[in-house]
Amino acid sequence: MNILVFGKDGQLGKAFQSIFDTKNLDELHAIDYAGREQCDLSRELDLATFLHHRKPDLIINAAAYTAVDHAESEVDLAFAINAKAPAVMACYAFEEGATFLHYSTDYVFDGSKATPYLEGDARNPLGIYGKSKVAGEVAVEDAFKHHPNTDAQFAILRTSWVYGDGGNFIRTILRLAKERESLKVIANQSGVPTSAYWLASISLALVLDENHQLRSFPSGIYHAVPQGETTWHALACYAVQAAIDAGAALKLRPDQINAIPASEYPLPAPRPMNSRMARSALETLLNQIPKGGDVTKLQQWQQPWQEPVAHYVQDKGI
Repeated sequence: MNILVFGKDGQLGKAFQSIFDTKNLDELHAIDYAGREQCDLSRELDLATFLHHRKPDLIINAAAYTAVDHAESEVDLAFAINAKAPAVMACYAFEEGATFLHYSTDYVFDGSKATPYLEGDARNPLGIYGKSKVAGEVAVEDAFKHHPNTDAQFAILRTSWVYGDGGNFIRTILRLAKERESLKVIANQSGVPTSAYWLASISLALVLDENHQLRSFPSGIYHAVPQGETTWHALACYAVQAAIDAGAALKLRPDQINAIPASEYPLPAPRPMNSRMARSALETLLNQIPKGGDVTKLQQWQQPWQEPVAHYVQDKGI
């Protein structure tokens, strides 16, 4: 089987590479990793040529334009990478009978709902980044509707607050915790921190069987986040305490992190106040995995968000 991972230099792309390396899957499959140097996703024709040259059976699109605030002024680039590129990948997948994994975001919602969002809830993004991700979701769905293929399948996995090997909120907070004795963090936006490694692992539990071969699953949109919920402020407090427990020398203590409303920290692009997403649809699929499947990944699915965060802080030695 040929596997192609886009976004090799991003947090999610690096997580996939770590898992594949740990399991020595390159001995079983031909695995390609593509970054901007290998394929510029803003160039549709180059991307189509790249796909037909590599001939992947499994496409993992871990690439995205994620500069939320810059997207407000870089509209064309955001839509090129987040909407047009996934459309090209989807076209290849259903024309060639491949499996396509694509990642989306809580930003497709406006955050006004009082309860966690379901997969079928109305999409109503607030900013350009969210609009570009919605356009990508729609393009993938439409492509498969118009080009049915019994072998082709796709999953759009919506996630939130991703952290991994790269720049992210947790790293920023812990860097500041070494420099400052007080900090202000937004406390009225809720969501779920998602480890890139956790997300990659759960993704592979969905698409690969116990023999690391492709499994069949119902195509569609699924929410992929750990259990529980929190706020940016509570996450900052938890990460700082986890670092202290791991022996880090910090100037900042959790009780020195002051809770503020989002209105006191204005940004160019609006953020959804509620980023919580219900996960029952994907959980149902994972529970259908045969008992001989990867039990470890199923156990990871049940982890509350705090466990991966603590492990991340300790593992990175932050």
